[in-house]
Amino acid sequence: MMKVQILVADDHGVIRNGLRKIFNDTADLDFAGEAWDGKSLLEKVCERDWGLLMLDLSMPGRNGLELIKLVKEVRPQLPVLVFTMHQEEQYAVRALRAGASGYLTKEYDGDLLLSAIRKVAAGGVYISAKVAELLVTDVSKPQQLAAPHTLLSNREYEVFSRLVRGVTLTGIAEEFSLSIKTVSTHKSHILDKMGMANQSDLVRYAINHGLLDAAPDDLPKHPSASI
Repeated sequence: MMKVQILVADDHGVIRNGLRKIFNDTADLDFAGEAWDGKSLLEKVCERDWGLLMLDLSMPGRNGLELIKLVKEVRPQLPVLVFTMHQEEQYAVRALRAGASGYLTKEYDGDLLLSAIRKVAAGGVYISAKVAELLVTDVSKPQQLAAPHTLLSNREYEVFSRLVRGVTLTGIAEEFSLSIKTVSTHKSHILDKMGMANQSDLVRYAINHGLLDAAPDDLPKHPSASI
């Protein structure tokens, strides 16, 4: 049996090693390569053909949603399964828009993970019922009626998700390797696009729209002083 050659992109060595052990116990999956940031991922993708890319959205450097698009430009036929700590359905919708074929959070057990990998590697799509519902709603709803947060760019949404959890501009800049000025500009664009006056309005909006579901451990531990 030809094994599925899997490239795992995650900046946490513990996660990569754990997946390697899981795949070693299967007859059809092979941990064939690994990457730990955007640069190493793009280099690995170009080296050879892969059967599946497992991608974390929060690696250093380029944001994960942008990486999906870049990977698909180089290897349009490569199935991408996002494997991440981000539990918000909006991240899943954006990942699928970018070209991913599946979205799975790291809280799921090994059996479900293997099922998702096999389905996506075989050309299928793996998403939750809630994400499927959001995708249908997203396609059918005119832009002028869309929820304000869906109008944000991928980078703006990532900054928004940190702001509403109290991460400082400095903390966001460090996480994404951006200047504080750039992050401040993103914040201004977010407030403008969403029609909000200040960060408190963003927090209330996030709470009212269920955008604060992810566990606190999902985000880097930066000081939460006021911005």
